[in-house]
Amino acid sequence: MLQELRVAQTGVQILFGFLLAVVFQPRFTELSVTDRNIYVATVLLGSATAATLIGPVSYHRLLTGRRVKPRTVVWASRLTVLGLVLLFCTMCSALLLILRVALHNGAALWLVGGMALWFLVCWFAFPLWERARADAPGRGRRRPGPRA
Repeated sequence: MLQELRVAQTGVQILFGFLLAVVFQPRFTELSVTDRNIYVATVLLGSATAATLIGPVSYHRLLTGRRVKPRTVVWASRLTVLGLVLLFCTMCSALLLILRVALHNGAALWLVGGMALWFLVCWFAFPLWERARADAPGRGRRRPGPRA
């Protein structure tokens, strides 16, 4: 699980770093009030995402050797799923801000909606569909083994 988190954490930290730099750009003052509000929401979401995805690392480090591994794994998994949900919100918010500035029209919202749907399908629908298939009666829970 910690390996999986490294990938997500790196992406979130890079995105968050770029978001922090935006406010110091000369054109930032030209943003509309709505775009500034979207920016603030995006930065707050990015911050919450980073905290949530880094949380399992802290959880693991502080509880290692305390004989609470099953609970640690459960909480780390919960934080990871919450982090993915927050990352989804952060990505959509960042896309909305970028596309509003780039397009200056209502198409931005439609494009973000399409991308949001794609994120939901890739990150949640496909895995949940496969989990339902694996848990279906008659299929049993099998671990994938080597194929001949």
